Amino acid sequence: MRISTKGRYALRLMLDLAEHQGDGCVSLKDVAQRQDISKKYLEQIVPTLSRAGFLLTNRGYQGGYRLARRPEDYTARDILRLTEGSLAPVACLDCEVNTCPRSANCPTLPLWQGLDRVIEDYLAGITLQDLIDRQREHSGDDYVI
Repeated sequence: MRISTKGRYALRLMLDLAEHQGDGCVSLKDVAQRQDISKKYLEQIVPTLSRAGFLLTNRGYQGGYRLARRPEDYTARDILRLTEGSLAPVACLDCEVNTCPRSANCPTLPLWQGLDRVIEDYLAGITLQDLIDRQREHSGDDYVI
């Protein structure tokens, strides 16, 4: 499994909005500068997140984006699944029902199913708030005098 640029940037966008949620609506220009991501690329990602109800939009002066819910209500799995589609390690696990004609006799299927569970559980266990908290823990040791 490989997470695409779209998935990685969507996660960074959501994380940036979570970190700056106290600032009200945040412009894509500001996110693009902080995250070193093209504003044009972010403009392609935002509609997917907005349609899914992950973002709220405010147009006009002082407009921008903000999270629709609290950072602890978004998991990495939710964001990546939305932008990537399936997170399954093999194609036969992409759908709810495995339609592979070899599935009944496939000796490797349990391996892929186990890996799929590990990926899903791991990503479901990490929220935007967890990522913010971890970043603060690591940056807390940076003292400047």
